[in-house]
Amino acid sequence: MKNLKLKEIVEVTKGKLIQGNPEFICKSFSKDTRTIQKGDTYIAIKGEKFDGNLFWQQALEKGAECVIASNIEYESKDLEKYKDKNIIKVENTLEALYSIAKLKRSFYEIPVIAITGSVGKTSTKDIVANVVSQKYRTRKTIGNNNNNIGLPFTILNLQDEEAMVLEMGMNHLGEISLLTSIARPTICIITNIGTSHIGNLGSRENILKAKLEILEGTENPTILINNDNDLLHKWQEENKDKRRIITYGIHEPSQLNAKDIQLKDDSSEFICHSQKGNIKIQVPVGGEHFILNALCAIGVGKALEIENQKIIKGIHEFELTKKRMDITEIKGNIKVINDAYNASLESIEASLKYIMEFKNNRKIAVLGDILELGEYAQKIHEQVGEMVYQNKIDVLIGNGKNAKYMVEQAKKAGMLPDQIYYFESKEEILHKLIQMVKPGDVILCKASNGMRFFELAEELQKKLKERC
Repeated sequence: MKNLKLKEIVEVTKGKLIQGNPEFICKSFSKDTRTIQKGDTYIAIKGEKFDGNLFWQQALEKGAECVIASNIEYESKDLEKYKDKNIIKVENTLEALYSIAKLKRSFYEIPVIAITGSVGKTSTKDIVANVVSQKYRTRKTIGNNNNNIGLPFTILNLQDEEAMVLEMGMNHLGEISLLTSIARPTICIITNIGTSHIGNLGSRENILKAKLEILEGTENPTILINNDNDLLHKWQEENKDKRRIITYGIHEPSQLNAKDIQLKDDSSEFICHSQKGNIKIQVPVGGEHFILNALCAIGVGKALEIENQKIIKGIHEFELTKKRMDITEIKGNIKVINDAYNASLESIEASLKYIMEFKNNRKIAVLGDILELGEYAQKIHEQVGEMVYQNKIDVLIGNGKNAKYMVEQAKKAGMLPDQIYYFESKEEILHKLIQMVKPGDVILCKASNGMRFFELAEELQKKLKERC
């Protein structure tokens, strides 16, 4: 393990050491004075709606030993007050963050697994990290910190870990290119190519192009591909002789295939078939998409030469990040599924298929807008409405500007008027649900994060518990 010295940070950022000890070691980093810990190095990030440079003194007051900031003036009285602290001034703290994270990454010769895709990044990260941790001390992306700020801070806070599992998100072309240049992954995973952010990128082909930027960070990574995805299947067929590719799938013949699948409402089992033998896998979460996640984790385990029994254990014991298929059971066998961190056509389809496994329960889908679809918004929301009908959902409740198309299409497809509701506010939805929910119901809450349906799910859980 090697930590960063102050003089190295000054050099790599082309900054100026206002005061401090050049030999001071920066072990941990923070951008948030609300959660800063004693001994942290505070990097004052400036965003569209906030300016961390305004809080540099607060960071020092709360225990930071070092501040990296820009666009602020230091008076002599300030320097005297914080004479035992370290202060670096840089031209641009965001660019400084990238440079420091690249330097820190260069200190580690460890497996770095990077994950991108239209849906399933976070759940795949969780299951892969748990498999990798069976052999290595592992650092993973916490929550959804998968952007140009969250990823560098994950790397900066590396200590004695022996592997990293990093999630990479994007909205536009060029964003993953930046992330992978910082992370330099040794294993790259693309979970699927769907329609998320299609309003920004214009086509699924452009989404594929953006996701493939993950390969730019290193010369010859091992690549794991969901072979059931049409565009990824086509890409790997065209590149299988040029790249080290591991394919996994349920429907397409792949290097890792799931067979003899047994889906339950809260778990699943399958046999993973490969040229090196078959292993039986138990997944502690229901849904076909988690079988794909498990296959991916098996592929990573094989690439890292992790023993089969440890792979099996890692999958069986993994836990999901909250707000992703977060199931709360309430008295009366009522289940509220908070899957409201984000949404796309593909993830809604997966969630609808999942709740269909609750065969003896009434199924209520509370769905809101999918954002960032641009000119595709009406068409994709209509497709969701069709999916709701095809999956035999008992009750659909919609909310949002474009959810109206979803509700209208479900009605056209054949859902009866007393099965469909549309409300302008989440308060109206909550009121209706409290009235109608009965023992045995399964309620799915899903929408893009900006719709804040996770708040609706949490409030519904609270009200139903009070009612019981």
